[in-house]
Amino acid sequence: MDDFRRRHVGPSSKEVQEMLAFLGYKDMAAFIDSVVPVGIRMDGELQLPPALSEHEVLKDLRDLANKNKVNKSFIGMGYSDCITPPVIQRNILENPGWYTQYTPYQAEIAQGRLEALLNFQTMISDLTGLPMSNASLLDEGTAAAEAMHMCLALTDDDGGGRGFFVSERCHPQTIEVLRTRAEPLGIKLIIGDHAGFDFKEKIFGALVQYPCTDGAVLDYAPFAAKVKAAGGLFVVAADLLSLSLLKAPGEFGADIAVGSAQRFGVPLGYGGPHAAYLSTKDEYKRQIPGRLVGVSIDATGAPALRLALQTREQHIRRGKATSNICTAQVLLAVMASMYGVYHGPRGLKRIAETIHGLAATFAEGVKELGFEIIAPEFFDTVTVMVKPGDAPVILENGYKAGMNLRLIDENKISVAFDETKTFSDIGQLLGFFNFKSEKIELVKKTSAIPESLSRKSAYMTHPVFNTHHSETEMLRYMQRLQGKDLSLTTSMIPLGSCTMKLNATAEMFPVTWPEFGKIHPFAPQDQAEGYRILITRLENWLAEITGFDGISLQPNAGSQGEYAGLLVIRAYHKSRGEGHRNVCLIPTSAHGTNPATAAMANMQVVPVECDKDGNVSLDDLRAKAETHAANLAALMVTYPSTHGVFEEEIESICEITHKYGGQVYMDGANMNAQVGLCRPGEFGPDVCHLNLHKTFCIPHGGGGPGMGPIGVKSHLKAFLPSHGLVKTGGDKGVTAVSAAPWGSASILPISYAYIAMMGAGGLREATEVAILNANYMAAKLDKHFPVLFKGKKGLVAHECIIDLRGLKAASGVEVVDVAKRLMDYGFHAPTVSWPVAGTMMIEPTESEGKKEMDRYCDALIGIREEAREIESGLQDKTNNVLKNAPHTAVAVASSIWDHGYSREKAVFPVDGLKTSKFWPPVARINDPHGDRNLICSCPPMSSY
Repeated sequence: MDDFRRRHVGPSSKEVQEMLAFLGYKDMAAFIDSVVPVGIRMDGELQLPPALSEHEVLKDLRDLANKNKVNKSFIGMGYSDCITPPVIQRNILENPGWYTQYTPYQAEIAQGRLEALLNFQTMISDLTGLPMSNASLLDEGTAAAEAMHMCLALTDDDGGGRGFFVSERCHPQTIEVLRTRAEPLGIKLIIGDHAGFDFKEKIFGALVQYPCTDGAVLDYAPFAAKVKAAGGLFVVAADLLSLSLLKAPGEFGADIAVGSAQRFGVPLGYGGPHAAYLSTKDEYKRQIPGRLVGVSIDATGAPALRLALQTREQHIRRGKATSNICTAQVLLAVMASMYGVYHGPRGLKRIAETIHGLAATFAEGVKELGFEIIAPEFFDTVTVMVKPGDAPVILENGYKAGMNLRLIDENKISVAFDETKTFSDIGQLLGFFNFKSEKIELVKKTSAIPESLSRKSAYMTHPVFNTHHSETEMLRYMQRLQGKDLSLTTSMIPLGSCTMKLNATAEMFPVTWPEFGKIHPFAPQDQAEGYRILITRLENWLAEITGFDGISLQPNAGSQGEYAGLLVIRAYHKSRGEGHRNVCLIPTSAHGTNPATAAMANMQVVPVECDKDGNVSLDDLRAKAETHAANLAALMVTYPSTHGVFEEEIESICEITHKYGGQVYMDGANMNAQVGLCRPGEFGPDVCHLNLHKTFCIPHGGGGPGMGPIGVKSHLKAFLPSHGLVKTGGDKGVTAVSAAPWGSASILPISYAYIAMMGAGGLREATEVAILNANYMAAKLDKHFPVLFKGKKGLVAHECIIDLRGLKAASGVEVVDVAKRLMDYGFHAPTVSWPVAGTMMIEPTESEGKKEMDRYCDALIGIREEAREIESGLQDKTNNVLKNAPHTAVAVASSIWDHGYSREKAVFPVDGLKTSKFWPPVARINDPHGDRNLICSCPPMSSY
């Protein structure tokens, strides 16, 4: 019973045999031979270490954690140590009721997390002084890059005639990410001193840091006016906590504000995951990248939340997109918003004042020692001028004492304070600078912020931020929200292409260990020895699993992995003198992020048709590849296909692309159908991104965090992403795609633990059972809802698409009605109307047992019978159990019931629900109303 695969794989051996028999196979080997094309099957077993038990892997990870050294960090650079309130750590970060949810596409059963995200948006808007905020982005560097793209789109500039100004006092990792994003699009990045910029060079936007990376608090209002006079948009990268004391960016001319919410209770985690933010003016709301939560109403007129402007998401624009972001850092944004709710505006201000007081007192002390500081006005960071020879001594003294300071250059050392620091730290810090051993008396100073830049405006005035300050109230508030959300703790979530499998508790434990959580991403590397070993092992394991020669763990989302992959291909072509290659072939079935990513890499998207069976048309591919042979850069292909089958001709697809000079990028979203059976590095692709938050068990967290590392063949290895501040990547590596060198490093132990506990045999078994489960459900549902695409032997891969389009003509029932009715049965709908409108894509994963899959199939079959009652005239075509779904407790308890079916039929369609029922908290949401009346911050309490 200590074999972890038994915990992870849902069906028992008996159930596996029953499902094989149902499908007509005597054993798993014969079944897999019928599903996976023989030509791409790997020889032998994966060469991985023997599987560990849960106890053994936690001991292994504890040993690695102990190799990390947790120094007190005074480095700053947009990353601050913080205190995660225990009530938030236990009830959000460590709670599967929050971290196993999916992106809130089915809004009626995601009201809790949507409310938490609305709180986040409101908090960001209030603090930045800008009325519209998105539901979070990946990190501050990429948020700044998204803002640059947004400026480009809003000014209708092609990037060729004008540049984008970036203050040299921005964080260096942000500047590097901006360089990465600007280069493919031909944007001229102008980096310099904003005070000396003469505007002789035309710009479409400008970015400044507030406070600066060296801590200085500057008045940017005059510069903002000049930027706008020059026809550009003004972007401010702002420290969120400082805005409780400093004038808001929106009050001195910012059009867009970006930054990180990390210091609002989210651990450093060696770089992530963290929730970045982007806020802007109301008139720019339709250009906001990523997610946006809005207030609408449900069928009864009651307030209800949903993803706003959902059909206008950037990546849906495909080749015309300016962003490929299709998610948010939900779990981390929820944590940050709860930090704001728990402390409230007065609590945040007290924390900020305490931190500022420490910095001000340190500044007075270091000046008394005879040192000059860079700026007399600052928030939490003090930069000290030192003699060139003194800097190494000061840093070494700090290092030995367990304190990390930041060396800006040979003459400047900065010291950044945060809420974990105390008054006693100041005396120790001053000792490092006190070469004369003079005794100085510390004088507490309260402020170094000029009156002209002090915050006068109110913020976070909504009752939600001024009510839940006792732990009792906070606990109940979080539990109340959790009860409005369906997660994997309730039932299966069989979303096709999303792989909602078990996120085992043992895998999650190390995430909150301080030895992993309290390491700054730019701490000296000898303090992160445990991370180095873990990262190296994980890279080697992923290379073995995929058959690729090099791995980069830097991309911190699937979209970032796509982008990094295309940048690597682009750099490879340039190195061969073929930088003109810019055509990217993409099948019409591809996820919208694929063409959006190609557009961001400045590639020309050429669609490739699919045949009637959903496979890439070889004839059309060959014709398009030949037509664009001179400029063909890449083909982007998903495997198994987006239609849920193993395309038999994948090797031919790769060969055609290579013949005409292109490289093959494989979208690894469906890698859960391959691990242990076949390796993409062996059957043609040159580069592939992996979703660690799908195949390798990092939880989806309500729509984030994620990790999207890439694997590449040997000829591309030299071009893997590098980083300007930490040596990583290839010798000719493209510049950084994420702000931190290894992306969201603190969640890598999850995937490490999963692979270590499953071993080669367990990983293969997981893949086999994932494919078996999908085919079992497909076979059970086929006569009720035809399976749209099948392989040559009538089988699917690890997911299937069921066709509901015939229902509409016969009964008026649409796919959305079935999705909402599933809520009454206690289930989350599968992926709806993608990649084919009017269908559902089902992926059960290997973690669901036969009993749960049978329950889900019975629910869908029961819904089909309800549709037949409409077809036969037993139920009204407009007032029926499907059109009125979901049914709330308030609705069935009402004295008014004007439906031609019983209350019991509405809410207890199967008997099992009478003892265990998830109640949708709101009725069907009115989406058009929400878009027509866009409200993206907390409404007044009276509306509830």
